Amino acid sequence: MKKDLLDILACPVCKGDLEVKVEKEDEVEIIEGKLVCVKCSIEYPIEDGIPNLLPPDLREGT
Repeated sequence: MKKDLLDILACPVCKGDLEVKVEKEDEVEIIEGKLVCVKCSIEYPIEDGIPNLLPPDLREGT
């Protein structure tokens, strides 16, 4: 996930701002980590450079 995407992403549930917690990155993008909503505290995983912005109840079973 490109770091400059943080400027345009918002929580799909409450539209709050997202904060990034980086676990693995290179000079260009975030490879592993999570996005955390500062309003409702829902966490969205970043895996293989792709953020999963589905609400938690829709992620079950994936």
